Amino acid sequence: MAAAEDFFKTIEPVHSGNLEVRLAENSAEIDAAQALRYKVFYEEMSAKPTSEMLVAKRDYDKFDEYWDHLLVLDHSKNKIIDKVIGTYRLNRKSQAKNNTGFYSSGEYDIQSLLSYPGEILELGRSCVDSKYRNGQTMQLLWRGIANYVFYYDIKIMFGCASFPEVSHNLIKLPLSYLHHYHLAPKKIRPVALNDRYINMNSFPKEDINVKEARRLVPPLVKGYLRVGAYIGDGAVLDQQFGTTDIVIVLKTDQVTRRYRSHYELDKPDITIL
Repeated sequence: MAAAEDFFKTIEPVHSGNLEVRLAENSAEIDAAQALRYKVFYEEMSAKPTSEMLVAKRDYDKFDEYWDHLLVLDHSKNKIIDKVIGTYRLNRKSQAKNNTGFYSSGEYDIQSLLSYPGEILELGRSCVDSKYRNGQTMQLLWRGIANYVFYYDIKIMFGCASFPEVSHNLIKLPLSYLHHYHLAPKKIRPVALNDRYINMNSFPKEDINVKEARRLVPPLVKGYLRVGAYIGDGAVLDQQFGTTDIVIVLKTDQVTRRYRSHYELDKPDITIL
């Protein structure tokens, strides 16, 4: 099982009641994040584990060893396996050059992002324990991401997001809506790999019921869109996770002033240890 032993970087912890957000500091905390991911993706949802994952009850891959793991911890719990109740996985371009690269590149051509001047950040493996799916937890996760973004002067964030559905016919409407209303500019537009490309443009723009289409967009994707995110060209079927993936692209300078003020993103508290 992949696990990072040395984590020298950490954001200054942010607290809300018993909850705290920070980067994982050791392999035990990464293991707890992998256990949470398994619980959410494989037991609660429909992902298909390998035989090794099934025995370990952990979701892991080759990227875990090299990426930073953002955690929300509940300090009212005693064991670390129970404390980790939310997680995101983070990978910068400067990291990816020296490790296994980007997860999204297995589904998308991201050369346009790699060519963009400045640091870029891939986000992935986002999940929250079902008992903590509320505004408090998501606010903490985004505070943690914001601190990370400000410290490393991230210019673009991106990553795969999912519809919990593998039937293209059932999600044609929201995919068409995303294509027509939120397609990324060409200079920062990832494109699904040729052998995995699913056309999102099933309906002409004038035929789309925008209200109904928005209702069918997953909550996490809606959250990204509210802060100015774009969508790449083409969707991808992920057989292991039983999802249809899209790629999100967010220029950090497009985050609205109201959102920045609400989450105090202009006051980063970050320490490098």
